[in-house]
Amino acid sequence: MTGDYGAVMARRGEIMRKSVGIDYERFARGRLAFDYEGMMCETGYSLDEVETIQRESNVGNTPLLELKNLTRLARTLSEPGRGARLFVKDEANNPARSFKDRRASLSVFHAERNGYKGVVAATSGNYGAAVASQAARKNLGCIIVQEVFDSKGFEQPEIAEKGRACEAYGAEVLQLSVGPELFYVFLLVLEETAFFNASLYTPFSIAGIETLGTEIAEQTRRLTGRNPDVVVSTHAGGGITTGTARGLLKAGCPATRIVGASVNLQGLHMASDRDFNRKSFTTGHTGFGIPFAVWPDRSDVPRNAARVLRYLDDYVTVTQGAVFYMTEALAQLEGLERGPAGNTSLTAAFALAQTLPEEAVVVVNETEYTGAGKHPYAQLAFAERMGVEVRRGDPEEERPGSVIVIPEHPRQIGVTPVDLNRLRTSYVRNACATLGEDKTVSEEDAAFLAQDTRLSPEEVRRVLRENGISVSAAHR
Repeated sequence: MTGDYGAVMARRGEIMRKSVGIDYERFARGRLAFDYEGMMCETGYSLDEVETIQRESNVGNTPLLELKNLTRLARTLSEPGRGARLFVKDEANNPARSFKDRRASLSVFHAERNGYKGVVAATSGNYGAAVASQAARKNLGCIIVQEVFDSKGFEQPEIAEKGRACEAYGAEVLQLSVGPELFYVFLLVLEETAFFNASLYTPFSIAGIETLGTEIAEQTRRLTGRNPDVVVSTHAGGGITTGTARGLLKAGCPATRIVGASVNLQGLHMASDRDFNRKSFTTGHTGFGIPFAVWPDRSDVPRNAARVLRYLDDYVTVTQGAVFYMTEALAQLEGLERGPAGNTSLTAAFALAQTLPEEAVVVVNETEYTGAGKHPYAQLAFAERMGVEVRRGDPEEERPGSVIVIPEHPRQIGVTPVDLNRLRTSYVRNACATLGEDKTVSEEDAAFLAQDTRLSPEEVRRVLRENGISVSAAHR
């Protein structure tokens, strides 16, 4: 078989089917619609079975810690009677020290059970270490494909550290420069090795995160006697928000508000060689959060199981400087030194708690480990080396890629709401753009768009009309 770019991309459907073991076409219900819940059931694992698999993999059952000092600080900044109780789900207690162990544990278990000799993942984040860690336990081969360098050969200290973690677990790490070759190399590796595709976006990956939601529900009840009022997750590709929300629903928490939080990197392009090293967070930012919300199927599998608009009640952004500030506050007030990316949700939660009654409960969905390359000082020193100014002042003066502003006082920590209705409408527009010359969709397609975006059926049809798309009962 030829390995040229066009030929490999033409074989992507067949490569995916063999490497994931899912025939995605079987769930198609129209030109746009597919059976999402049917696809999720394709894992074949019940929630109880996932819990057992994770328990035997030393994954999950992490502590839910009350952040009493940060709660006290939030109350000093709030109006009387305001300042919700803050809790954090300390996912740094997993084997590879992030929540990514949950999704990796189920994928690796499934790979071993179905006779795959190894696993492959394309990621520059914590997920690589999680897959490598779980593969090591199962004595499976493991290859991690990472975007590491810009064209000048500079590598972010955080990504470099994650690569070293993967190698420590025995994985082979393929390090690439930023650019379009990532997916091509990923497909080639899958085809040549016949390893399992441990993608972030398969049903196995999302089902593995559902236990995070059920644990949060059970632990919050045990500690406070009530369900969590708000759960805040750092939002990038949508996996943690989708999986946690599904777990909360299964645990009987339909009224819990699901909030996503991303670092604001407006104006920076993640595939840009210039911008690649002008950001201080490799994930949890708007460069992933918004594109994956408005078109989730841009992922490395045909149908992304992380469909965040189905579950998000609110979406907010925070500044890079504010996240670094809260990272230090967590360490110095609560004695918890955790990685900066996981503290994106903490930053948003700290601001949101000040608007809620004292009896309310806000859960920060995750922590991640930190280390030499992930430490704020390493990140900020690298930012200055890349020409980004770092100073103290008003966070509203921060300009992604140019200036990082560390707040001077906790009252400057705030959130900026993202118009979710605009994102939902953009999703439908993106779906329209995939239709080509045939401008007709079925009733089932229209109903699917309403379900996938939480827009009303009338609003979906309005957007379809605006984009020249008609809905036909006879069309499939």
